[in-house]
Amino acid sequence: MRVHLGSDHAGLDLKAHLTTWLTDHGYEPVDHGPFVFDAVDDYPVFCLRAAEGVVADRAEGLDSLGVVIGGSGNGEQIAANKVLGCRAALAWSEETASLGREHNDANVVAVGGRMHSLDDMTRFVQVFLKTPFSGDERHVRRIGMLSSYDETHVLPPLPASARPGDA
Repeated sequence: MRVHLGSDHAGLDLKAHLTTWLTDHGYEPVDHGPFVFDAVDDYPVFCLRAAEGVVADRAEGLDSLGVVIGGSGNGEQIAANKVLGCRAALAWSEETASLGREHNDANVVAVGGRMHSLDDMTRFVQVFLKTPFSGDERHVRRIGMLSSYDETHVLPPLPASARPGDA
């Protein structure tokens, strides 16, 4: 499996660690930078490229996921989610890493380099990469709503439970 990586300065050390860890565990890491420490670098430059790499690979039928890393992972997740076809999940535990794949078919995981130990973050990434999408109908339906909105910008219809007087 190919794994695209992008970060900012706060995620640089974890990205370097993950590149080695991924190679050692049979993955093909693709590093979109940064490659040197710059305390004022801009995470969108690198995270957008990592997300685009994942989406492009998957469009070609390749087995590919991504990891974006920052101080908290929040901005990196937001950046990755700007790429059409990317579903980035913020992981702060093994459970959130697993659920991002299992329920949301996330293809990118965001982690915070300043939020957890190196071992914890490596485990979150490992869980994310190993967890398959469940394929449950309700999850497929929800992802379909999001994909449709991405393409059309038309909101899904409100269910009866959300309309006053219909519940």
